[in-house]
Amino acid sequence: YGKKKGKVRLITSSQDLHSFQEGDILVAKATCVDYVVIMKKAGAIVTEYGGITSHAAIVSRELGIPSIIGVRGVTSVLKEGEIVEVDANKGIIRRIS
Repeated sequence: YGKKKGKVRLITSSQDLHSFQEGDILVAKATCVDYVVIMKKAGAIVTEYGGITSHAAIVSRELGIPSIIGVRGVTSVLKEGEIVEVDANKGIIRRIS
């Protein structure tokens, strides 16, 4: 739970991990073990697939990072670099700019 603002970083593969910065919003279809290094830096995590027992959900709970899991089409709707606010308490992603 929680609320965070940050820059969207679309991660489509392990090749994209190098550009991730502290506080960025991790947006991906799903996460895997390779992503844990950037998940620790993420302001929030948003994925297209998964549920309460998915990798992203479990890791975000362990790390205390706000997350919204299972947002259909989110990797197509959100754009790389835009600023959003992720409100995990309400399950809302709001564009800031």
